[in-house]
Amino acid sequence: MALPLLYNVHNVRARWQVTLLAIFGIALVVAVFAVLMSMSEGFRSALRATGRTDNAIIVQRGSASELTSAVPIADRNQIVADDRVARGADGQPLASWEWIVVIGLDKVSDGVPTNITLRAVTPRAFEVRSGITIVEGRNFTPALDEVIVGSGLVDRIVGMEVGGTVKYQQTQFRIVGIFESSGGAFESEVWGDFDVFGALFQRGAGSNSLVVRMKDPAEIPALDRWIRAQPQMQLQALEEQAYYEEQAGSLAGILRSLASFVAFVMGIGAVFGAMNTMYAIVAARTREIGTLRALGFSRRSIVTSFLIESMVLALAGGVLGCLLAFPMNGFSTGTGQTQSFSEIAFSFRITSDILLGGMIFALVMGVIGGLLPALRGARMTISSALREV
Repeated sequence: MALPLLYNVHNVRARWQVTLLAIFGIALVVAVFAVLMSMSEGFRSALRATGRTDNAIIVQRGSASELTSAVPIADRNQIVADDRVARGADGQPLASWEWIVVIGLDKVSDGVPTNITLRAVTPRAFEVRSGITIVEGRNFTPALDEVIVGSGLVDRIVGMEVGGTVKYQQTQFRIVGIFESSGGAFESEVWGDFDVFGALFQRGAGSNSLVVRMKDPAEIPALDRWIRAQPQMQLQALEEQAYYEEQAGSLAGILRSLASFVAFVMGIGAVFGAMNTMYAIVAARTREIGTLRALGFSRRSIVTSFLIESMVLALAGGVLGCLLAFPMNGFSTGTGQTQSFSEIAFSFRITSDILLGGMIFALVMGVIGGLLPALRGARMTISSALREV
C-alpha cells in the first residue's frame, strides 16, 4: 500500500508543540554551524581578494610574511629589468617596492591598542596593485607627511577620519583620504609615501617586498626558478593573490575545525533530542500504528513514513537555522591572529555552499534521529500495538 503520509501530516499538526521543539533544536545547531563557517569564509575571502593573479610578489625565502622579509636594492634592480615584467605607458617597469611596519592604534570598542600595518609605497603602487579607490578625501602627496587609511579602519580604530592624524615615532601624519580595495586586506592598512617613511625606518636601501606586474601570469613559476638560480638572491616569486590568501595561515583552518567540532557536539544533542521526540511520537501513536498495520500498511511503509516525517522536520529546522544565521552576513569584525602580527578587518560571509552544508547537516540529524524510533514502531506486532492504551 501507499505510504500513510496524510496520517503523518495530521499527527504533526496535532502534536505541534513537540514538533516545534525538535525543529528549534536542529535550527540552533545549523545556525551556530553557519555562523562559524561564515566567519572562516569571510576571513579567507578578505585575503583572497587582496592582490592580483597577474602580479608576482617577491619576498625573502623562509619569511612568514612581508614584515619579516627583505629585498636588497641590487636584487630589486635586477628583477625589474627582466623581460617578463610588464611596462607602463611611460616604458618603466610596473613594479612596486614597499616597506612594512606595525604600529599600535587604539580600538573604538574598548580603547585597547591593536597592531595595524603601516605600508610605505611609491606612486607606482596604485597602478601595480590596482583596485585601490579613494572614496573620501584625496591621495597622499609624495614627500609630505600625509597618509591614507583603509575603509576597514574607520569604524574600528580611533581617529581614522579625514583630517585626523596618525603618529609614527615623533611625527604626526595627517590623514588626507580613505580608500577601498574591493574588500581586501589592504583596507585594514595605513598607506604613506615610501621616501618619507623610508627615512624614518632607517633600514637602508631595499624594501620588505617587491610586486611586479607580469606580461604573462603563467611566467611567474619561471621567474621564481630564475630568481632561485641566482646565487646572490635569497628570494622567491609567488602569485600575489595566492600569497596573501596563504597569509590566513592556520587561522582559517582553525575556525573551520571549530565550526565542525561545535556543530558535531551540538549535533549529538540535537540528534538525541530529535530521537526522543520521535520516540515520544511513536509511543503516543502505538495503537494508531497497530491500526495502520491492520489496514494493510507494511513495516517498510511505516518506517519510511516516520523517516520522511523526521527528515521534513529536520529540513524545516535547517531552513530556520539558515534564516537565524543570515543576519550575520556582512557583520564586520577583525582579528590579529595573522602571520603579519597585524589586525585584519573582515566581514562574515554566508555563501550558498555554507547554506547547503547546513541543510545537509540538518538532514543527516533528521535521518539519524528518526531511524531507531521508526524501526521500533514498525517492529511492533499488530496485536500488541492494538492492546496499548
